[in-house]
Amino acid sequence: MRDLTYPPVIVAAKTAFKAMGLKIDVKGSEHIPVEGGAVLAINHISYIDFVLAGVAAQPAKRVVRFMAKRELFDHRISGPLMRSLHHINVDRADGMQSYATALDYLGRGELVGLFPEATISRSFELKTFKTGTTRMAAEASVPLIPVILWGTQRIYTKDHPRDFSRGKAISITVGEPIEVIGSSHVANTATLRTRMSELLDQTIRDYPQHEPGAWWVPASYGGTAPTVEQAQAMEREEMRRRAEKRRAERRVV
Repeated sequence: MRDLTYPPVIVAAKTAFKAMGLKIDVKGSEHIPVEGGAVLAINHISYIDFVLAGVAAQPAKRVVRFMAKRELFDHRISGPLMRSLHHINVDRADGMQSYATALDYLGRGELVGLFPEATISRSFELKTFKTGTTRMAAEASVPLIPVILWGTQRIYTKDHPRDFSRGKAISITVGEPIEVIGSSHVANTATLRTRMSELLDQTIRDYPQHEPGAWWVPASYGGTAPTVEQAQAMEREEMRRRAEKRRAERRVV
């Protein structure tokens, strides 16, 4: 796949990382294959996760094609950029076309990045996983590689103002490929979530700037982020408000 935009975007991103003084630590990058297709399963704690997750593939001199929501492709500024980077447009109302595109990319030897949680976790712990990630890896017969990000939520996440101040630590942990066994996507997804939970736990414990009581630290690790249960309630309320807004818009039309 021809990339005219990706190289300068990577240079621009690295320049921005340097300007922000980000202290990026990548562990396990050797698990990213230097060639051939693979599915990267990434936890989701920030609006900039897709930018930092791509760093994991840099040692292998690879780029990642991320599956991202349609709104980013519809935007007049981000849309042309997303298309030029060959990312994958996901329409949540009908995901079959994006799924087919991802399979095509994998068949052509590309790395495809997915967020099994689908949306950002307000608790910063893992939410329920969708089964599409493991289903895709199984159908394409490619490795399934777990990737954990930590620290990105401190820069830009839900319910908090953006903070581009210098010196933040960003930890990226790449796990060993997970064998997708048989056709039980539910069981395979449970295995993926368990492995990513273990990697997340270790990444949080090893994080060099851990701050007990901080808003960006999970409640179960001594922070003041919403608990998993509180985050679920907040998400239900958010979905209710969105549904009401859609109904009101339809009445106006």
